[in-house]
Amino acid sequence: MFETIKKHWPEYLMEAAELGLFMISACGFGVLLEHPHSPVRQALPDPFVRRLLMGLAMGLTAIGIVYSPWGKQSGAHFNPAVTLTFWRLGKVQRDDAIFYIVAQFAGGMAGVLLPAAVWGDWLANSAVNYVVTVPGSSGTLVAFAAEVAITFILMTVVLLVSNNPRLASLTGLCAGALVATYIIFEAPLSGMSMNPARTLGSAFPAQVWTALWVYFTAPLIGMLAAAQAFVMMKSPATVACAKLHHQNTKRCIFCGKSEGVRG
Repeated sequence: MFETIKKHWPEYLMEAAELGLFMISACGFGVLLEHPHSPVRQALPDPFVRRLLMGLAMGLTAIGIVYSPWGKQSGAHFNPAVTLTFWRLGKVQRDDAIFYIVAQFAGGMAGVLLPAAVWGDWLANSAVNYVVTVPGSSGTLVAFAAEVAITFILMTVVLLVSNNPRLASLTGLCAGALVATYIIFEAPLSGMSMNPARTLGSAFPAQVWTALWVYFTAPLIGMLAAAQAFVMMKSPATVACAKLHHQNTKRCIFCGKSEGVRG
């Protein structure tokens, strides 16, 4: 384990930073679009229009992270459910999975606590509330089903696109487009998390623990189900690597290859 840390610690820090940056972006746009005193919020009274802008902002944030130098090297999981799914597929070693998940939770927490220290009451305002993810008015069971569905679709798309040589470089664009679409249309059902580290990062400073179990179980169920469906249709051997973007010269701690070659 210590040898693994010594070799792969840069990737662990990258994973923490990636989710941290995602959460900083979510907090910033949350304040801009939802705080009552924000001029943008005052100019845009329609909640759908604000969700549209939030979706575009976070989709572009996700795409930027995937195609960033850090994302190209670490694989741009920044989600424990993604890492555990690739571990289940045999594409991530146990020790790497453990430290990726630790880093992701740390990054998610830092990505909210740091903006909270800067923006204070603006981020804590009830209209923003640290961009927490909670079930919508349809209830907890609907939120659970929605989270399972959106994560199933996301992982299915990631596996289909990333393992198609002609389309693999578009994986990050597809994932980002889904993030944007989900925020626009699905967020009223579950708050659109897909990520237990993202949810905990907001829940802790807000002290909002509503239906936390949904966001810790549903994403994993949805992604594991997608992985199982994929290997039943194809085969485990068709899953080449755990990176979302492998068409680069960065080292790969999963398959051991770089320069766009997938193992």
